[in-house]
Amino acid sequence: MDILYKIFIDPFVQMGGAPDLLVQTLWEGLVGGVLYALIALGFVLIFKASGVFNFAQGIMVVFAALTLVGLHEHGVPAYVALALTIAVMFGLAFTIERLVLRPLVNQPDIILFMATFGMTYFLIGLGELVFGGNPKIMIASELGLPRGAIEIKMLGGFVSLQKIDIAAAIIASIMVTVLAIFFQKTRIGRALRAVADSHKAALSVGISLEQIWVIVWFAAGIVALATGIMWGARSDVSFALEIIALKALPVLILGGFTSIPGAIVGGVIIGVGEKLGEFYWGPLLGSGIESWLAYVIALIFLLFRPQGLFGERIIERI
Repeated sequence: MDILYKIFIDPFVQMGGAPDLLVQTLWEGLVGGVLYALIALGFVLIFKASGVFNFAQGIMVVFAALTLVGLHEHGVPAYVALALTIAVMFGLAFTIERLVLRPLVNQPDIILFMATFGMTYFLIGLGELVFGGNPKIMIASELGLPRGAIEIKMLGGFVSLQKIDIAAAIIASIMVTVLAIFFQKTRIGRALRAVADSHKAALSVGISLEQIWVIVWFAAGIVALATGIMWGARSDVSFALEIIALKALPVLILGGFTSIPGAIVGGVIIGVGEKLGEFYWGPLLGSGIESWLAYVIALIFLLFRPQGLFGERIIERI
């Protein structure tokens, strides 16, 4: 009975007894969730255009951030390094389309999926060769990202809001909104959806798979760069960011692999859920709950709604 009280009653008593800590925890979870949603957007972009899960999106986040910091370390001014990094991500998108995707048109999805595995380990090796394996400091201040914190008196205590977290939430929200409008309102967005439905059908109506894939991989690269900057500014830039990027998997399971609103909702659920779990249930279940709780939440969703909250229900007629 005592263990049941500690699991189901005591955390809620703590929430009511220290509402300022609850607000602080919710805020940190919200910021983390928005950044998870931004990572998930990169996966959604590729999946909507090719129907394939891009396992390389995580290392793209790391590679983009390392390129930016590496260029700056070699004396390139911050904003010039940012522009050059964007050019590098476009070159990467063009190379992937020309050398990987074009030869695999109309191949089974599993073949394209395995190709993204190959790209992952190629980019890991290239990144280590060019930039080394040591963690690097993100050039946040040089890019104009704010430092410090804002203290707000609330509910009998103080809530601390890191300025970089506020900036990250705003920038991520703007990018999510722009991408959502891009997919729904533009001709290219409609072409992307057509390609996702059927490569052969898209080709038959004159849609260029080559152009579409370059555009979508470049867009995913820009999302990866923004994600790398924000996560790197909150910690540092290292290959450990790839592990953080895999948190997009539970987000996609919750929201659906083809839904931009789903990525947002799924990200917030995962971000807030793991922070609440770590703060209130962590002492009881052991430290490190934040590293696996997201996957448990995703597993529960899989049991009851495999297509996710906003995913399309697949009906196969026999």
